[in-house]
Amino acid sequence: MERSLSMELVRITEAAAIASSKWMGRGLKNEADDAATEAMRTVFDTIPMRGTVVIGEGEMDEAPMLYIGEQLGSGDGPEVDVAVDPVEGTNIVAAGGWNAIAVLAIADRGNLLNAPDMYMDKIAVGPEAVGKIDINATVIDNLRAVAKAKNKDIEDVVATIIDRPRHAQIIKEIRDAGARIKLITDGDIAGAINTAFDQTGVDILFGIGGAPEGVISAVGLKCLGGEFQGKLVPQDDEERQRCLDMGLEVDKVLMMDDLVKGDDAIFAATGITDGELLRGVQLKGSFAESHTLVMRAKSGTVRFVEGRHSLKKKPDLVMKD
Repeated sequence: MERSLSMELVRITEAAAIASSKWMGRGLKNEADDAATEAMRTVFDTIPMRGTVVIGEGEMDEAPMLYIGEQLGSGDGPEVDVAVDPVEGTNIVAAGGWNAIAVLAIADRGNLLNAPDMYMDKIAVGPEAVGKIDINATVIDNLRAVAKAKNKDIEDVVATIIDRPRHAQIIKEIRDAGARIKLITDGDIAGAINTAFDQTGVDILFGIGGAPEGVISAVGLKCLGGEFQGKLVPQDDEERQRCLDMGLEVDKVLMMDDLVKGDDAIFAATGITDGELLRGVQLKGSFAESHTLVMRAKSGTVRFVEGRHSLKKKPDLVMKD
């Protein structure tokens, strides 16, 4: 892949975040998602790449899609797989909540798992705990392993998990172990990535979320030297058959190399609303300010990019001339 693609991806997530941010707190999640999707498409068309969407917006959201198989980019340049979520946390944007991001990841063609749109059981940690976790182990064993790896008491470990009834037992086990919990309403890509940054205060992610988001999370953690493990969780026979049709073993633990192959991948995310890691978009009359994380696995480079955008000169963040 071309090194220059890293900053091109920043342009894409910036445009999506700014477009979506205009709907923050207005209770209209599909409108926020649609705005971000169209902004992404517009900027993608200017990028020198031949991208194929292998992970697009999920059918679960019943929202406008960047659909699986869609071709993105100018038609020139490297062939890449694209995994995209124009708004991770549509409900968050609609409510004006915490940690909504516009996010995408790319890798060389054929290197991203084409994950079915279904649930995935997940566990994620940052670099210090790589090789210490096991999705098949008990919650308390994983907490103890992370505590030991990070030289903490288990009472000081913070686990993050989406606040859903399906997680009641895991939440109970975390609390019974004496560890602390940061519940999130949506958005487990941000939750997974946060495990690799000390300033977020998060040590480990547990729980069931979307499988496509799991692949994007794995790309981010590959760039950061962290670890992600997942297991597909089909809800019925139809979903189980879909896995078989795609050549996926339902009970297999999906490791990093299963989710994102090779030594290179790029991840970019721009904050839509404020979060522990990224600030949300600030609209200031004729300008917008953005805060983006962009990372490349091959080089290990991690950048935070602050942008100030003229909404008069580039209303859709694309130069016309």
